[in-house]
Amino acid sequence: MVNDMPDERIDLLSAAPADAPAPIAPPPIAGRTVAQRGPGLLERVGGRAIIERIVEEFYNRVEADPELRPMFPEDMRAGREKQAMFLEQWMGGEPRYSAQFGHPRLRMRHFPFHIDQRAAGLWLRHMGEAFRAAGVGDQEIAEVFVALGPLAKHMVNASDDVPRAPLGDVRLT
Repeated sequence: MVNDMPDERIDLLSAAPADAPAPIAPPPIAGRTVAQRGPGLLERVGGRAIIERIVEEFYNRVEADPELRPMFPEDMRAGREKQAMFLEQWMGGEPRYSAQFGHPRLRMRHFPFHIDQRAAGLWLRHMGEAFRAAGVGDQEIAEVFVALGPLAKHMVNASDDVPRAPLGDVRLT
């Protein structure tokens, strides 16, 4: 995915267009460092049931997005399941994702997709909207997005020379 309109770049830390009046993600929590999630985050957002709702809300938004939808497979059921397992584990829950697929190695798993700054920003925007739609509190959303912003930026690979062959459901170590 190539962004031909640099004036519409998306700020990855706020998950909103640079000229938007208000960011999608709340400001970082004072005293926290990037990618640090507090204890009990999964329970504080509402557990597995809320993670599943977040994933449902997120994928509904992706399905309606003409820019992101082509990056996803026609049948997104497997992606929904993987996303839910990953988010649950990432927020401190059971390591179901790693038990099934091995180390997440997210950047490597995303090499087959041409991800530019705009795509990463749209991903963050949809994820932020999904968290809100699922009823997650502002404090927890802020905590999550302190880590998700840099993570999404790390997935940007459009100008990188990386292997583009799909990995499938291979277990990585």
